[in-house]
Amino acid sequence: MAIRSARTLWAGGLQDGSGQVELVSSGLGKFDVSWPRRTSDTADGTSPEELIAAAHSSCYSMALSAELANVGGTTESLDVTADVTLGPDPAGGFRISKIKLTVRAVASGIDAEGFYTAATAAKNGCPVSKALAGVAEVELDAALI
Repeated sequence: MAIRSARTLWAGGLQDGSGQVELVSSGLGKFDVSWPRRTSDTADGTSPEELIAAAHSSCYSMALSAELANVGGTTESLDVTADVTLGPDPAGGFRISKIKLTVRAVASGIDAEGFYTAATAAKNGCPVSKALAGVAEVELDAALI
């Protein structure tokens, strides 16, 4: 199976330092990161949490399309958003405290109950979901439209 790589070059301390994340495998870009940007209410640059959200929403979309096919459904379109929350860790420091997956799907050959079963199976089965299994709360809001 494929190996994908990213690299971060960082200079300085946590509060006053900054870095740049590079998508090495694809060469698609470099993105500035810093602690102030990471914890700001406005997204002025990317963050590890945003990159995790991108990975989770794309992985989940692929897993759900496979699950729908497994139960005889046909995926026409999926609109998936992953919201990743960074919060304090009761043990000290910070942690990803919550992930919310929101999916709106157009699919044929499946009813709402079958869709929700497939959506839950995708949430539990996608490789990124498995990698994030230590997150205390992973919420799923899934609906056929």
